[in-house]
Amino acid sequence: MVSMTRVGEPEVLEVVDCSEPTPGSGQVLVEVAAAGVNFMDIGVRLGRLWREIPLPRGLGVEGAGKVLAVGEGVSIFKRGQRVAWVYGRGSYAERLVLPAEALVPLPDAIDERTAAAVMMQGLTASHFATKFFPVQPGDVALVHAAAGGVGLLLTQIIKMRGGTVIGRVSSEQKVAVAKNAGADHVIVDTEAEFANEVIRLSGGEGVNVVYDGSGQKTFQASLDSLRRCGTLCWYGPVLGAPEPIEIARIPKSIKVGFANFADSVSTPELFKARSAELFDWIAQGKLKVHIGGIYPLSEAARAHADMEARLTTGKLLLIP
Repeated sequence: MVSMTRVGEPEVLEVVDCSEPTPGSGQVLVEVAAAGVNFMDIGVRLGRLWREIPLPRGLGVEGAGKVLAVGEGVSIFKRGQRVAWVYGRGSYAERLVLPAEALVPLPDAIDERTAAAVMMQGLTASHFATKFFPVQPGDVALVHAAAGGVGLLLTQIIKMRGGTVIGRVSSEQKVAVAKNAGADHVIVDTEAEFANEVIRLSGGEGVNVVYDGSGQKTFQASLDSLRRCGTLCWYGPVLGAPEPIEIARIPKSIKVGFANFADSVSTPELFKARSAELFDWIAQGKLKVHIGGIYPLSEAARAHADMEARLTTGKLLLIP
């Protein structure tokens, strides 16, 4: 498994040998076929998240694989069955014990790498565009990091629902990736100077919704990009929170909220239903998963460094 004994730069990640885990009551032992890399993992590595968990600390929360053994009382899964999960701490590993209720079965049409690449970010994007701000036909949305894992899936879901997407990316090399996902317009920007162009592209009114996971730097310009009664869907705590807001100073009757994907999968039943919806979209060709980088488990540090340097598009996976 990949572990850290101290917080810091990617070099603090190291592969360590562990004893064979054994599932207890209500648990399942899985063999990890692929683990997803997320910005929250970087937050853990930097000491911004999971502070309550003592060091050494395993990394990763998401993946897919095969059931190796089940504990007492588990009847919904069997040995050899393919499964996926979205919040299992320590997923950067060859084998992992998880609660049975944290797993969903994989349909035959979905391979393990696709599943590992869509669980966290797919459920996140689905929650944002169908629950937090349910996009309606004709709505115009600004999607930050439009060539990233969440951004590519979010763009496709918005388009499925009849919306228009203005994507923001950090380099010219990412424009084609965002457009291939369906973005109607793409802005290249690294200095948070996008608001005027967003307003122009939206016909002078501003957008109905901004999906902003880019941290503190873009917060004000995202507010400035909204039309009257628009909504800012903010989800970037790992990259830094904005300054405190005086609510009476928020302009144009704008609504601001922090969106957390966990609220859409708050019960095992909801988790299974929302995951099945994602798998159906993929099987029907409505949602395409872009895997932008595949790394051996031993190169988790390189995956983190590449993601932080904004060198990647789509989803990054670690393969044991």
